Order: sequence, then structure tokens, then C-alpha cells
Amino acid sequence: QVQLVESGGGLVEAGGSLRLSCAASEGTFSSDAGGWFRQAPGKEREFVAAIRRNVYYADSVKGRFTISRDNAKNTLYLQMNSLKPDDTAVYYCAAGLRYSSAITSPGQYDYWGQGTQVTVSS
Repeated sequence: QVQLVESGGGLVEAGGSLRLSCAASEGTFSSDAGGWFRQAPGKEREFVAAIRRNVYYADSVKGRFTISRDNAKNTLYLQMNSLKPDDTAVYYCAAGLRYSSAITSPGQYDYWGQGTQVTVSS
């Protein structure tokens, strides 16, 4: 059972930056995909970014967010720049992708962190 722990969320003004971290209990990110998803109140969980051999981004964050990983630290990162109020949500990291072709689908990941709140004020 892989355990994921996110950190780095907080309150930031529009235009600001935050970096989220997701520490894994074992080296899952070095051999498998890692993803970031977010869920705003009253909305479904949506894809933000993922990394495997390539990187993938939602159109809404492309050019502003960067996903990366440090295999030595078993950690996944999400650097978020030029934040907007619409980015406000609970952010979750995910691992244990079942099918590589479904890397943007939250339903295809087996392991999830507890989530970290990101609030962007206008």
C-alpha cells in the first residue's frame, strides 16, 4: 500500500506562486506515473498534470504549472505560477495508474493523498 502525503498549499494572492509536494512511502514515481488533480466545492475532481515518460497538462494550467519529480526523494512536485482565483481547490496527488492510456483520468489511479487546500484571492 503506497502512502502519499501532500504539502505546500495555502492562501496566495492572484498572480502569486505556490509549490506543492507529494511524498510517497516508496519509489512509485520513479517507475510509474504520478498525477495531480484538484476538486473545487461543488465540482468533480479534475485533472491538472501528470508525468510518466512525458508530461501532460490540462489546458487551463498549461504554461503556468510545471510538474516534476525527484526520484531520490520519492517526491512529486507541482510548481504553480500566475495563480488565478479559479485555481482555488483542494489539490490531490495520485499514483498507481492502472492503464497508461488513461493518465488524465482520476478513476484510473489506485493511491491518493489526503489533499492540500489552495486558495487564491482576487
